[in-house]
Amino acid sequence: MSRRKTRPRTAPRTAPAPAAPSATPDSPCPCGLDAAYGACCGRFHAGTGGTAPTAELLMRSRYSAFAVRDESYLLRTWAPETRPDEVGFDPGLRWTGLEIEATTEGTAFHRHGTVTFTARYVHDGEPGALRERSRFARHEGAWVYVDGDVTE
Repeated sequence: MSRRKTRPRTAPRTAPAPAAPSATPDSPCPCGLDAAYGACCGRFHAGTGGTAPTAELLMRSRYSAFAVRDESYLLRTWAPETRPDEVGFDPGLRWTGLEIEATTEGTAFHRHGTVTFTARYVHDGEPGALRERSRFARHEGAWVYVDGDVTE
């Protein structure tokens, strides 16, 4: 009887995570404004455009950060008291559009603001929408996301 060498055990293969959607400086901005990504939300993500001057622009830039899976920007623009340790991106989810429905306060003259929006997506091939009323506040001079209420 011959002895066969045993193969080392290896972990089962898993499918690689899908690559994050990319946006080039010249591609349309995911937030829906009529501007290129680099001149719109991309400048905030890269840190070259300062901080978003209004709660609405912060909301738009955060939506774009979800669309391109920019975790560092999302965490950087989250209020410290409500910020999670990490952002869980669903690989089967693709954001497809943003509609701002209402804003209250949230300008250079305010300390707080709200933005009500609908964000459209496709999840595992099925379209859907998320409607939220988000709260924003100033933290060390910059707008940050505090929390929000998902509505129907």
